[in-house]
Amino acid sequence: MMLSSSDFASGSWELVVRVDHPNEEEQKDVTLRVSGDLHIGGVMLKLVEQINIAQDWSDFALWWEQKHCWLLKTHWTLDKYGVQADAKLLFTPQHKMLRLRLPNVKTVRLRVSFSAVVFKAVSDICKILNIRRSEELSLLKPSGDYFKKKKKKDKSNKEPIIEDILNLEGSPTTSGPPVSPGLYSKTMTPTYDPVSGTPASSTMTWFSDSPLTEQNCSILAFSQPPQSPEALADMYQPRSLVDKAKLNAGWLDSSRSLMEQGIQEEEQLLLRFKYYTFFDLNPKYDAVRINQLYEQARWAVLLEEIDCTEEEMLIFAALQYHISKLSLSAETQDFTNESEVDEVEAALSNLEVTLEGGKADNTLEDITDIPKLADNLRLFRPKKLILKAFKQYWFIFKDTSIAYFKNKELEQGEPVEKLNLRGCEVVPDVNVAGRKFGIKLLIPVADGMNEVYLRCDHEKQYAQWMAACILASKGKTMADSSYQPEVLNILSFLRMKNRNSASQVASNLETMDMNPECFVSPRCAKKHKSKQLAARILEAHQNVAQMPLVEAKLRFIQAWQSLPEFGLTYYLVRFKGSKKDDILGVSYNRLIRIEAATGIPITTWRFTNMKQWNVNWEIRQVAIEFDQNVSIAFTCLSADCKIVHEYIGGYIFLSTRSKDQNETLDEDLFHKLTGGQE
Repeated sequence: MMLSSSDFASGSWELVVRVDHPNEEEQKDVTLRVSGDLHIGGVMLKLVEQINIAQDWSDFALWWEQKHCWLLKTHWTLDKYGVQADAKLLFTPQHKMLRLRLPNVKTVRLRVSFSAVVFKAVSDICKILNIRRSEELSLLKPSGDYFKKKKKKDKSNKEPIIEDILNLEGSPTTSGPPVSPGLYSKTMTPTYDPVSGTPASSTMTWFSDSPLTEQNCSILAFSQPPQSPEALADMYQPRSLVDKAKLNAGWLDSSRSLMEQGIQEEEQLLLRFKYYTFFDLNPKYDAVRINQLYEQARWAVLLEEIDCTEEEMLIFAALQYHISKLSLSAETQDFTNESEVDEVEAALSNLEVTLEGGKADNTLEDITDIPKLADNLRLFRPKKLILKAFKQYWFIFKDTSIAYFKNKELEQGEPVEKLNLRGCEVVPDVNVAGRKFGIKLLIPVADGMNEVYLRCDHEKQYAQWMAACILASKGKTMADSSYQPEVLNILSFLRMKNRNSASQVASNLETMDMNPECFVSPRCAKKHKSKQLAARILEAHQNVAQMPLVEAKLRFIQAWQSLPEFGLTYYLVRFKGSKKDDILGVSYNRLIRIEAATGIPITTWRFTNMKQWNVNWEIRQVAIEFDQNVSIAFTCLSADCKIVHEYIGGYIFLSTRSKDQNETLDEDLFHKLTGGQE
């Protein structure tokens, strides 16, 4: 091609762009003559004219391969972006197909934006799947051994497993108005029956632009049948804290797009609840969300990603057995014959209830009267070479601290000791069958943790003191409105642990259709004979047999939340000045330094005492300053430091949510808190 003198004069040059043709197998190169002052929109216009194929190109954009970035600012010129003749540009759709493994181990295939930041992409995915509060979830790229099965000795007789994929290819690709506005409106007709959790068919018309038909909707809102014990044994199980830390290495960066993070079209990622603060769980609107949360909790227990006692494992098993029985019977019901409700009328009556509201808070009463607890309890402090000996004292719990005295008569004087529980770790130490009701307190002091054990006499005393300790650790007093519900919650959990009459269980065992190994972790299953395990699960089931489906799932989630390790995400780190690696546990309200070999917590730092945190990107080190001149710094060994930094900022962002704000989130604030001024 001959160049005229005018081409040289205008400073134009040749730019080669590869084009992802939607209907053709291979990409084609197109050469354009451009100049540095041409804007990106102009380049795309020239491209489309030159390709000369009539189709909708609106979702296409330019991707710059060497710089690993999208050229989305169409008003910017090539000069401003720094694009020169050696740039490799790809003209490709922004939305591509992705496979997502949901918490219930079901895979959905849907169209996702590869150019929007992951925070926004997850929000769009959750709208398609009818999951509210998308900020609690994120995408996780699993480690290499996650999808691999353990090697089997005899492979010849095994059929390959064909994965059951829910294909939502027709899902909306434009990021226009949010999908299904009705879902987010507090006055709409409930989408699900709050008792049985079944979708209410008459409201499905509100979701006209969501590809989730009634059938798909119930697939995501119903729990999956239990896996066979063989399949369970094949799944990846973390054995140590270091293994658990590896699981968390793959969280994607919320502030960058999928394409920038090397995610390929049709790749499989995990959609998971990342932040363990579940805001405003409402059975009316959250059937899918509650079910997926239940499933995530169930797998965490079965695969021992979180530790629990055998007694607790049996409660989890009983609830799973109950939920799987109810789910089977609910799935056989036909939802299509439901009587049609006039939607406007239903919405109005619902609005009435919302406006009338619940009972008013007695805030004034709270201020003037902070309750206190006073009782005889036993106390023990672990010292080396001394056997556990509990000694009785008179205890008074007021505000957020416990004072104890030699006896009741001395309570006006100086206490033996005063324990401030703000920021402490509260661990249940309970065996209902053995009538042991203990509370283990790990109280932060300057050089680590102060360990104290309290022992209560009976369930009621334990529930009151335990609830007070939990609230005090968060800086709240017993005047807080959550105190009574917490006491009731603990009591109902203890009741579930209570043994029932054996005669009832024996008769149930005869008619039972249960494979008990499906409901407990493989390690627990190995310890017991099948019949013995079934009897114990049925015994525990007696306490939950009357629960409706959604309540049982919520109860499972609550029981999961009450485990000592709940909500801790682990990372392998090296603290500044330390010669060995430690584990850092990140929770919704604190950071914990844990000894890698023993799993013993060494120090706790609360977010409420945090003044500032940042990252030194050159040496990839996270530095945090707390009150009272306490500062820590660490490098991350099992993951990128941005992942840990985003976890801390993300929890602080989630703590700013409030009931009265509408459902739109301040995305800028999220990126400001999680970005680390990169």
